[in-house]
Amino acid sequence: MDSENNSKRSNLNEAEVIREGSSFEAEELVKQYTASLLKGALSLGFPIDDAKDLVQSVWGTFFATGKNFEGRSQVSTFLFGILYNKAKERRRVDARQVPDEHIDKLVDSYFDQRGRWMKPTLDPERFMQATQAMETIDDCLKHLPIAQRMAFCMREIDEHGTSDICKILEVSTTNLGVMLFRAKARLRECIERKAENSGEI
Repeated sequence: MDSENNSKRSNLNEAEVIREGSSFEAEELVKQYTASLLKGALSLGFPIDDAKDLVQSVWGTFFATGKNFEGRSQVSTFLFGILYNKAKERRRVDARQVPDEHIDKLVDSYFDQRGRWMKPTLDPERFMQATQAMETIDDCLKHLPIAQRMAFCMREIDEHGTSDICKILEVSTTNLGVMLFRAKARLRECIERKAENSGEI
């Protein structure tokens, strides 16, 4: 009971700090949570630049609406709620747009001005095996419904607790359990199917 009261007091203190809006406290919040937010955005499959943009957008929304933060949840829960809503919004926008890849920028990022590799290359066989495994998992994750994917990533990659995930996704504990079960079942089925098709099983 004491730890619950201490947690509520801590959340209320954070809420007061956020509402007062001191630049020092704002900087401390950014330092404390940016890496976790970036990890969360990357786990949802966003490329690094898009993930960084998404995190910037989260901070923009957070500081614009911070005066409404009442301390009923932890700051991290509030921030990740914004992140996952922004991610859903970005996915809807991206689904309407035709992808535009800039191959020249991609190639330039691998070579220096003399045309040499910026980083030494890996052993080709190990690289191919690791790449194929990651591509399989990533492809299977991309085909999950967005709610299941978000639930899976928050639990298994970002290691959020059940109550935080339920608040962020606005679902009950039972619904979250069902979502995670279905996500894991679909991932397993997808990975096994791809392994069978490639002759690895």
